[in-house]
Amino acid sequence: MNKVERNKKYNEYVNSKKPKTRNFPTLIYAYIVGGVICMIGQGVNDTLMYVFPTMSIESANTWMLIILIFLASFLTGIGVYDRIGVFAGGGSIVPITGFSNSITSPAMEFKKEGVIFGLCVKMFSVAGPVIVNGVAISIIVGIVYLFL
Repeated sequence: MNKVERNKKYNEYVNSKKPKTRNFPTLIYAYIVGGVICMIGQGVNDTLMYVFPTMSIESANTWMLIILIFLASFLTGIGVYDRIGVFAGGGSIVPITGFSNSITSPAMEFKKEGVIFGLCVKMFSVAGPVIVNGVAISIIVGIVYLFL
């Protein structure tokens, strides 16, 4: 059997074992869950502005993000956010709560290896490339903006 036939048979095998997703319901679930996360964030923001009327909008936004990040990390810690992610897919990954989940999950998984070699090394294994690329691209955009 040559390489092309072997690869073709392997791809057929993989496709037969791959779980089938129904695209339309998955999109609806993602839209609903993403919207609910955004509604929770807006509710937290409005509550902060109501409870602390002298707080600036920027401060309220910052505290709202901190609270959402904490809630997502907490829900990841007790195993709830992963179930939400399975149900909602991209609807739970795209908001800032998904970023919090991507940092908390590896940290929890490798905590048994200790603080240095577990938490500190593995915490950014998923989110690290996102942070590095975001910083690098923002520097490039800043330089371009400076000269335009």
